[in-house]
Amino acid sequence: MPALIVPIGSTEQHGPHLPLDTDTRIAVAVAENVAERLSGDWSLAPAVGYGASGEHEGFTGTVSIGTAALELLLLEFGRSACNWAPRVLFLNGHGGNVQALAGAVGLLRREGRDVAWCSCTVHDGDAHAGHTETSVLLHISPEHVWLDQRVPGNSAPLSELLPRMRDGGVSAVSPVGVLGDPMTASADDGERLLAEMVDTAARLIEAWAPDRRGMLT
Repeated sequence: MPALIVPIGSTEQHGPHLPLDTDTRIAVAVAENVAERLSGDWSLAPAVGYGASGEHEGFTGTVSIGTAALELLLLEFGRSACNWAPRVLFLNGHGGNVQALAGAVGLLRREGRDVAWCSCTVHDGDAHAGHTETSVLLHISPEHVWLDQRVPGNSAPLSELLPRMRDGGVSAVSPVGVLGDPMTASADDGERLLAEMVDTAARLIEAWAPDRRGMLT
């Protein structure tokens, strides 16, 4: 049997211009491209479309199952899938899921299962519903981007925003739920950014060097 790639996303507000499943769409697109690039060695599972999105609960449409529930879901998913899959990779599209992934995958590996995770990342990308995600969506799902609803968000570095976000979530730093600037987004940039995500994930998977939390490095 081939190894298994599992896209992990979220259901949360992405400004007024992007769909609630933006993170899931991106994770699926990256996973599809990676599975194709790695030929018959990997198969693709249906996405996990709910995640730990508590920081976005100040906005309509967000549904968060929280870190504890997500960690348990991933743990039991891995235990079950590893009964037949020789290797499982969780491909993450949402930063809020990292704690759950590290906890679940770390335990799965201590139990002797060959499981790991990595995230869809780009160099110097903005944080949420800004240039990066809007560009990728314009490339993979242009019909689901409402261009006339785009508004600039808070473009300060995430490191500066995190203290206020820990207390009040994204709404404490951006009343529109955008971190970055979607006004500069384009489908051409989205194609380039998606390719970077795919290249990075494929390289990590081929090297397969999980750290103690199960993250591919």
